[in-house]
Amino acid sequence: MALTKQEWVALENKAAEMRNLCLDTTHWAGSGHIGGGLSCLDMLTILYYKYMNLSDDPGWADRDRLILSKGHAGIAWAPILCDKGWNDFEQLKTFNLTGSKMGMHLDSNKVAGVDASTGSLGHGLPIAVGTALAARVQKKDYWTYCILGDGECDEGEVWEGAMSAANFGVTNLITFVDRNGCMIDGPTEEVMKLEPFADKWAGFGFIVKEVDGQNLDELDDAIAFAKANETNQPVVIIAKTKKGAGIKAIEGNYLWHYGAMDEASYEAGKASLAEYHQARVARAEKEGK
Repeated sequence: MALTKQEWVALENKAAEMRNLCLDTTHWAGSGHIGGGLSCLDMLTILYYKYMNLSDDPGWADRDRLILSKGHAGIAWAPILCDKGWNDFEQLKTFNLTGSKMGMHLDSNKVAGVDASTGSLGHGLPIAVGTALAARVQKKDYWTYCILGDGECDEGEVWEGAMSAANFGVTNLITFVDRNGCMIDGPTEEVMKLEPFADKWAGFGFIVKEVDGQNLDELDDAIAFAKANETNQPVVIIAKTKKGAGIKAIEGNYLWHYGAMDEASYEAGKASLAEYHQARVARAEKEGK
């Protein structure tokens, strides 16, 4: 189910707004995990602004759940949680500063809309499996979405969670892997090889969809496929992305797992994001139906 041109452009505009706020927040904080935040931001955008069933009350019992397993990407998530009206935008200006409610890894007890405190890598998928199973036990129809980092998939808990999801047929869970090819110490394939990555997930009993994680239309198709899935196999969407997507100076560079920007780098980042957005809207205008 392809996005209409109108939907696609609207989502591109929202994603651009959130990318700029991610950069702003990094600047205000003095540093942050901007690389991995920008690589997964399109996934967050399409989930929160198209697919997730939410309300004005972030604690609504029947809401869809989002488990951001790569919790360090909270610097990209926080702007969305403010934009939904659950938190004050002013909190972004104190992100990770002493006394702020918004730490580097968002705390579910302090930040409205955070379903689980994450950042100790590997725990997100097991939590998401439990959340999805809880919906089944309670006879509720909410969905759980989980976003993993690819470097995180070195952790054994990820594969225990995957084994459980397949074993129990947890099909009200949709898993994403932000496959940006980088982790804190270097390229994933140099630090700890993941390939053949899709085959690993298939071997654990998942249906695998591989997409361009910076193409909202491809993400939309994959999510629609997963929601229409009538088998007893869960779906994983391996989203191929770029670390620092949209900012030319940091794109694809593992050294930007975490970093700070001076005023010149910040202004250059703003200019780069504007060019990136223009190119993406042009693609949406050309390819949208």
